[in-house]
Amino acid sequence: MFMMQVRSMTGFGKAKINVKEKQIVAEVKSVNSKQLDLGLRLPPSLREKDIELRNLIAAVAERGKVDVQIYFDGESSDRKMILNRALAANYYQELISFSRELKSTEQGLLQMVMTLPDVFKQQIAEVSEDEMKKIKQLIQQALTQFNNFRKAEGATLAKDLEKRIQTILNLLKKVEQADSKRLKNIKERIKKGLQEAIGKEKINQNRFEEELIYYVEKIDITEEKVRLKTHCNYFLATLNEKSSGRKLGFISQEIGREMNTIGSKANDAVMQKAVVQMKDELEKIKEQLMNVL
Repeated sequence: MFMMQVRSMTGFGKAKINVKEKQIVAEVKSVNSKQLDLGLRLPPSLREKDIELRNLIAAVAERGKVDVQIYFDGESSDRKMILNRALAANYYQELISFSRELKSTEQGLLQMVMTLPDVFKQQIAEVSEDEMKKIKQLIQQALTQFNNFRKAEGATLAKDLEKRIQTILNLLKKVEQADSKRLKNIKERIKKGLQEAIGKEKINQNRFEEELIYYVEKIDITEEKVRLKTHCNYFLATLNEKSSGRKLGFISQEIGREMNTIGSKANDAVMQKAVVQMKDELEKIKEQLMNVL
């Protein structure tokens, strides 16, 4: 029994922390992808730390379409709206002067001023070194949950993959059993056909044996059976390796090649049926591997 280290590319993690009466939340979620596709949404006060935080997340995420969001929960915020009093007063005086020139009403001018450009500006709070340290710890907590989720999902995937490889190995035994009878049946069928076609007395036994050996060598699957079994065992062993998704994909391709060769050489209904069943299991394995990290 192997100790599986398979992890899924599907994951989720969430953590919260209080910093200066503000609650900061970090969420990490992912689905499968061939490469690391990292999306990171940060509050304004952390945007200058984008590259640093991306590197921190990428080291754990490794691969997959990963979305990370860090935000302030509830009404808390890292930014305040500041009234530009001088600009607002200037707008207001200009509008009053203009309205008097036009002999228009001055009612509602203040409300209009509040909507004009740059009357309000954002004041973004700076993050101290101590706060940044806590935020990194927060992200690490979320990533730990995220990774544990991937491991739990991966354990289920690993059991399914192991089960399907064992099914292929059991089907290979059926192929081996049928193969031991196949060559004998082929030899008898060819010999009987020749006897009926040209007569037993006209068969050159030496030439017949030479041609038969040549034909048998062409349809022999001994090497393919050995390689298929080796690849399957290697697949099971690789389930114990960390971040083995790509490697398992390459091994599954080799397994498929041996199956195809056996199927093309079989010339036997029992063997070909077993090969079809093996291919069906392999296709399901490939589907599952799309989500293996």
